[in-house]
Amino acid sequence: MRLQVITPLEIAVEVDDVASLRAEDSTGAFGILPHHADFVTNLAVSVVTWLDETGAEHRIAVRGGVLRVEHGELVQIATRQAIGGDTLEALGTAVLQKLREEAEAEVESRVSTTRMYVGLIRQMERYLETGRGFVLQAGGSMARLTAEADGPPEPPQ
Repeated sequence: MRLQVITPLEIAVEVDDVASLRAEDSTGAFGILPHHADFVTNLAVSVVTWLDETGAEHRIAVRGGVLRVEHGELVQIATRQAIGGDTLEALGTAVLQKLREEAEAEVESRVSTTRMYVGLIRQMERYLETGRGFVLQAGGSMARLTAEADGPPEPPQ
């Protein structure tokens, strides 16, 4: 059989000598052998394992996705993320490292977004303190925002 594991950014695996494959969906683990009937399922976050024709075992962790068997000879997996490793130990290390990198990037992104938000609020406060601020009224016309006005904003000149 042929196996393809595809993410939005790369072809993670493309091999032609698959003797059997084991994956997991919401109902549990299942196996695929050559000449399997056409089949489509949603994968869980799991490890997909396959044996090549020499009997060597290979693994790849997938972050969910869709598995499709076509004509009993092609197994395609489309997933958001795939991390490969031939041994469970190597796969565990690779997955752990990848998750750490993603967590650090997420924290950095949150900090950056918060800084931009605070900077925007400060800039808006400074601008409005000058008395030159304008706001859009419901009809779409511009009106000058004044600090002293208790009523509706005065129209621009």
